Parts: sequence; structure tokens; C-alpha cells
Amino acid sequence: MSSALWEEDRVEALRSYYILDTPPEEAFNNLVRLAAYICGTPISLVSLIDSKRQWIKARTGPIDIIDAPRDVSFCQHAMLAEDVLEIRDPQLNPLFKDYPGVVNDPGVRFYAGAPLTTPDGMPLGTICTIDTEPRTLTEHQRDALRILAKEVMSHLELRRARQQLELEQQKMEGLLRMANDNAQSMFVSSRHEIFVKQDHKLVRVHTDDIRYVEALGDYVNIYTSRERYTVYSTMKELEAKLPVREFARIHRKYIVCLDRITAIEGDAVQIDTGRSQDRSPIPALIPIGNSYKAVLLSRLNLI
Repeated sequence: MSSALWEEDRVEALRSYYILDTPPEEAFNNLVRLAAYICGTPISLVSLIDSKRQWIKARTGPIDIIDAPRDVSFCQHAMLAEDVLEIRDPQLNPLFKDYPGVVNDPGVRFYAGAPLTTPDGMPLGTICTIDTEPRTLTEHQRDALRILAKEVMSHLELRRARQQLELEQQKMEGLLRMANDNAQSMFVSSRHEIFVKQDHKLVRVHTDDIRYVEALGDYVNIYTSRERYTVYSTMKELEAKLPVREFARIHRKYIVCLDRITAIEGDAVQIDTGRSQDRSPIPALIPIGNSYKAVLLSRLNLI
């Protein structure tokens, strides 16, 4: 593979983590603080190398840069090293002596960086330590820097996995809403079925099997005779999908199936959940909201 194609793949790998230009995060800030403490340096960075710039995800010490041109970056060299790269006095090195960070603030006189490498072997940047005085790391310090580089990559992988999971969840929620919308159009007259998400799949639920519905923040619990489904929805959305003649809102948190009401006790209704092992009904007491009671009683056949 040519160097140009390899660099394209490397930058694509970096951007697949969706980390560039994101706000500071405590996990990465803690790692640079630990690197500076272990190595005894005033400055430490988590530095990522984009196509034309060095971008700083985390930093500690007297340095306020967020990004800088890649071509004057120590980290662009360190990320390609097979091990920790140490530059003991860049003033004496023809390659680095004219770098802005050496000539101007902070006046770099020591640099050590461990490469951040993906599981596929693509270098993304470094975790590095910087001093304004020449020094040399001990083997224990170099080993600590290697370990910290692995920790940075672990956080990057975990962060990406979490984002991908959230994206998949959003896709699933969109699919669920689409399925319910389609179901509503198909069964507009009777609406005897709805779709709910359960264990990353869509399940068709017959409304005549629903005993009651309970609001739970941004989610609702749908109780049937056999199990409970927890779905992302509002009570208003779900109420619109249930058969109006068969269900009633009796509380801001509850919708019940009128046919499953077995008794009214004061300010609560008793619902036959049909969930027992021995097939005998297990009642559930559901509170009745004051503003819903009159409507509920008007819908029941009272003698």
C-alpha cells in the first residue's frame, strides 16, 4: 500500500472514533495528570494527529494550545515509533530545534511520547509528557507511559462502542415508531395490534392481551397476561394507538383495559393481571386520579 493510501486509512480510522473537536472529558484528563505525575514533568497531553493538524484532547500543565500545525508536532513522529519516543533536548536536534514549541513558549527541552494504536495497528496520536528542562525517563516511567497509552485506547474504544450502541438504539426507536405508524394505518378501524421493542427485536402485541400501561419517565411499561414490555414512548402516544372503546386513562401514570377491571376499591381499581403460576387471577391495584374518576365511572356499567 502506498504511503498516501495508508495515511488516508489512518485518518479515516481516527475519525471513526468521533473524538476530534469534542469537549474535555474527565477520563482523559485523569490520564494526562497521571502521566505527568509518574514522569515528573509539568506538562502532559493526549494528542491526536489529523491530516494537517495536531489536536489536543486532554492536557495538564502550563500549556493552552488546543491544536497546532502537524508539521511542527513532536507527536507526529512519536505516533509512528515502535516504542516510547524520547527527545532529550530538542535544541540539539536539527529536526526539532526550530519548532515553535522549542523556540517559543513553553520552551520544550524534553519530550517523551507513547503511540496510541488501534487494534488494527493504525496510529492515532500519543500520550506524551513534556518538560522545560532536559531529563531522561527511567524504565519504570517508560513502562508506565506504555500502559497509559493502552488505557487511552481502551477509553477511545469504549467511547466509540457506547456511541454506536446509542446510534443503533436510535435506529431501533425510529424503526419501532415507523412500525407502529404503519400498524396504525393498517388497523385504523380496529387497532387490535401494536409493535413493541423487546430484546432488540420488534414484537407484535395484541391489544386484547394488554392489562394496563404504566408511565415511567421517558418510557412506559406495558403489562400483558404473560410479560412486561418496556418501550420508549409517551402515554399520549400510546393512548392514541390503543382502541378507545377498550382502554381508559385513569391516572396521569396509568391506562387500564376496562374489561380487566374486577373491582373498584375507594380510589383504586383492581385489575386482573392473569399472571399466576396456578392460573388463578392475581389482582393489581391501580390508583385513580381525581380528575379521571368521573370519566371512568361514566364508562362503566354501574347499577
